[in-house]
Formats: sequence, structure tokens, C-alpha cells
Amino acid sequence: MIKFFQWIYTLYSAFLFIALMLTFALPVLVPLLVSERGDKVAFFFLRSWASIWSFLSGIRYEVHGRENILPGKPYIYIFNHRSFVDAPVIPMVIPQEIRAIGKKELSKIPVFGTVIGRLAVWVDRGDAESRRVSLEKLICFLNQGKSVVVAPEGTRNDSREILLPFQKGAFRLSVDTGVPILPMAILGADKVMARGSLLLRPGKVRVYFSSPISPPTPSETAVNDLLEKSRNRLEAMIVAHE
Repeated sequence: MIKFFQWIYTLYSAFLFIALMLTFALPVLVPLLVSERGDKVAFFFLRSWASIWSFLSGIRYEVHGRENILPGKPYIYIFNHRSFVDAPVIPMVIPQEIRAIGKKELSKIPVFGTVIGRLAVWVDRGDAESRRVSLEKLICFLNQGKSVVVAPEGTRNDSREILLPFQKGAFRLSVDTGVPILPMAILGADKVMARGSLLLRPGKVRVYFSSPISPPTPSETAVNDLLEKSRNRLEAMIVAHE
């Protein structure tokens, strides 16, 4: 019986998401097409889409450590990826206009792929050339002073491990550009949408921002050293607050 009501709730929430996506698609997309400075307007509507959907779906947010984010300074945000709910959380809690890296498969979703494609770099994780091109695009965004968001685990963590092994892309990006890593722990999203499930339930998502981690001087071990330090920091944040 509980699962029946959860299915009803999930269908209701999915309908809301699609209806709001169709409502906000043009207000998000048009400013990005008209001007390179359209980010602020686009993100206002993107956050409105995510906020209204969250409110009507009974999903609440609690954010800690936002004072660690300096306005106008670019960061490479990394986060623990446990749930599809992470997607609307990120633009809501990060007080900057950001760019993200996403799976190429998402680009094929009608309307969603078109809209989010203006704010994301699509990558085929199984293709080395695709990964290289995506990093080059992210470097361009960072050089323009824009922050980027990367899930260093590379995929959603459906295991019982705190974190999956990290891929090196975000940390190589940090060492190459000098842009600091800023870990963010997202907790509770996997209770709103459990790992390995598509069913939703109302709940609270808590987000904790760490202080930034400056990259070391480029060397043979710099990328691995930064990866290890960042992974330890994010894991400690999850353990401390979970």
C-alpha cells in the first residue's frame, strides 16, 4: 500500500517537473541565445523551475557553508552523486551561474536536453576523445570566470560505499587552471529518491560547502595529490554530517 501511494506521488511529481520544464524552457533558453550575458536571467528562471517543483513536491533544502563561496570567483565544485535529485539541487544552492558536465545520454531527452545543453558540456564517458574535448570546453568556461560542477565519481553511487573511486578530470582541470576545488556534500537526496530506484518521496536535502582547496604547483604527483586531498575532505564531510 505504501509503495502504491509512492507511485502516485512520483507520477504527480514527474508531471509537475515536465509541466514546469515546458513553462520555463523558453525563459531559460532565450537569454542564453540572445547574449553571452544572459546567464543571470537564465539562472533566475532555472532556479524558479527547480524551486517551484521542489516546493510543490514537498522537498526542502538546508544549506550550510555558503559563506565559503566568494562572489565573482570561479570554483570547480565537486559533489557526491547518490540520486537523480542532485540535478535540481545544484543550481538552487550554488549562488553562481555555473556550467556542468553531464552524460551524453541526457542530451537526447526532448526539451530538457536542448535547454540544459546550453548550460552543460555533454560527454561520452567511454570515449577518451569526448572526455578530452569536454575538459577543453570547461577550461574555456573557467577562463571566462565561470564556475563548473563535476561529479568526480563519474556516475551515480548505488553502492553502500561512501564514495566511488574518483576520476582525475576535475583535479587535472584545477591544476592546469589554478582554479580551486570546492567540495559540497549533498545528504538526504538518496532518501528522497533512493539509490537504484525511480520512486520519490517528500523529504529534506542538506548541503554542506567546504572551504576551497587550492591546487598544488603542477608536478607529476599534483593531480593525484589534489584528488586524494579532495576525496578525503568530501568523505569526512559526509561522515561528519550524515
